Formats: sequence, structure tokens, C-alpha cells
Amino acid sequence: MMLGKINLKKMVKAFMQVVVIVIMILTILYLGINIYVNLLSKNYITTIDNVEPKQAVMVLGAHVFQSGNVSPILQDRLEIAIELYKKRKVKKILMSGDHGQKGYDEVNAMRKYAIKKGVPEADIFMDHAGFSTYESVYRAKYIFGLNDMIISTQEYHLKRAIFLAKEFNINASGISADLRPYMNMEYYKIRESIAVCKDVFFSILKVKPKYLGEKIDITGDGRKTRG
Repeated sequence: MMLGKINLKKMVKAFMQVVVIVIMILTILYLGINIYVNLLSKNYITTIDNVEPKQAVMVLGAHVFQSGNVSPILQDRLEIAIELYKKRKVKKILMSGDHGQKGYDEVNAMRKYAIKKGVPEADIFMDHAGFSTYESVYRAKYIFGLNDMIISTQEYHLKRAIFLAKEFNINASGISADLRPYMNMEYYKIRESIAVCKDVFFSILKVKPKYLGEKIDITGDGRKTRG
């Protein structure tokens, strides 16, 4: 009986040691990946005045209210893109977001906002299947044929997007859309750090998005992407 208790204690101790080692390895990976992505991407973040002109600016989607109004975080991404367009830094705007349900539509809300601000509808392209940052960047390359682009999003999110663009051989620059303080930013940053790890592995494996579809010429008329 005593021998059995000793063996059980040894097994529990060995198991706990393995758990601690696994946690340490995962923590090192988590920190290392995030540091690597930040270091790789930070030099490609610039300003509207300093950025080199490119084919298009991609606006990464965010929450849209039931009323159809864009959230503050998305509004600021759009404002950056619109300013880039008006300053002739880009010829086209690619709105990439979630339009997977009839009752929820990020991309058309983004399109309507840009039109109200004076952007011609023909120069607004919509990616209705930009369900994640990874899918948005993948589709920018392989559906819309972008070889260079500017990315508009908040800085906490921008580094991952730039990293992914580089992984898909897109010459990308990023403009930070941090035009005001945002609610729940600490939560977003924690979630982002986890998403960074996921997307590094996705980029290594070259995981294909759920939806691909026919190629779209982004030098053409964006009205063809309405839906």
C-alpha cells in the first residue's frame, strides 16, 4: 500500500514537471513570436505624407452597428484611407470585412461611408469574405492581385497585417489609424497577441481561406464588387 502511494506521488510530480515545462515552452514561443513580428513590421509603419504611392489602400473591417453606422475604430480606419485617396497616394480603396450574413455587412457600410466623403464608387472595391486579417491579406494578393498596398488599421493590429503582407510577397506599408482613445483596448491587445501566433503558423502552412472565388482586377471598376 505504501509503495503504491509513493509511486502515485512520483507520477504526480513527474506530470507536474512536464506541465511546467510545456507552459514554459509555450510562453517562450508566444513572447518570441510577438517580438519577432513587431520587430519585422515596425519599420514599415509610416505617415500619410511620407508613404510612397501604391496600387491601393486596404481597410480592414471592424464592428458595424445594427443601424449600419460604422464603429469609431472603423471610422478612423476609413478616414485614413479616404485621406490617402484624396492625396493621390492610392488609386483604389479595398474594403475588406465580414459580410457572411444577411443581417451583418461591414463592407457596404464602409463603402457608403467613403462615398459620403466624396470617394467615387468606381474606385471602391469590396471583399465580402474578409472574415479575418489573414483572409483579408491572402485575398488581397490572390483574388485582387495586389503586389503593393497601404494598410489602414490601428497600430496594435497593423504589425500583424504588415507581417502577413510581407509573407505573401506584397510590398506593404502601414498607416496607424489611432485618431482617438478606444474602449476595451487592453482586451484587443491581448486578443491580438494570440492572433499573431495563430497567423504566423497559418502563414508558414499557407492555409487557404474558406472562400476564394474568381480573380478581380483592382485596376477596373469597383462597382462590380457590390453585393
